[in-house]
Amino acid sequence: MRTAVVRVDVDPIGELAPEQLEAGMAALRELAAQDGAEVVDAGVAGMPVGRRIARLLIAGTEEDVIDIGVRLCASAFGTVPAAGVVTYLSRGTDDDVHGVLAGLGLTGEVARAPGVDGLDVVSVTLAEPDMQRVGESRIHTALEASLNCEVHIHSR
Repeated sequence: MRTAVVRVDVDPIGELAPEQLEAGMAALRELAAQDGAEVVDAGVAGMPVGRRIARLLIAGTEEDVIDIGVRLCASAFGTVPAAGVVTYLSRGTDDDVHGVLAGLGLTGEVARAPGVDGLDVVSVTLAEPDMQRVGESRIHTALEASLNCEVHIHSR
């Protein structure tokens, strides 16, 4: 399962004092740990209104991780938090390949083989209609950027 970096504005209207923000971050760390998530430390208390963004590492689908992040922040801070941008950590795994493909609305078969330099070569086989719908260069670029390895794309 992919790990998302979920960004949540914990105090969008600026109602919390620095001490409340610090207490909220402590509560968020505890709640996140109970949910199997992790908080990336940030000086939220020193951030200006509109940029009081907590970052959480949560494994799951995009819809799930956003809901979890907002719920955890609402509980920790007692505010109505606003969901922000979600990005993903990449560890170069097959789950990352499938996640990138899913983000493009694709599914495919993944195979790995060692390359001549000892690094993995990832081969992805996609249905021809999918490759016509989403350009091969776009797919290739997204996969190489996520995996940081050589990628070969094939059609069936």
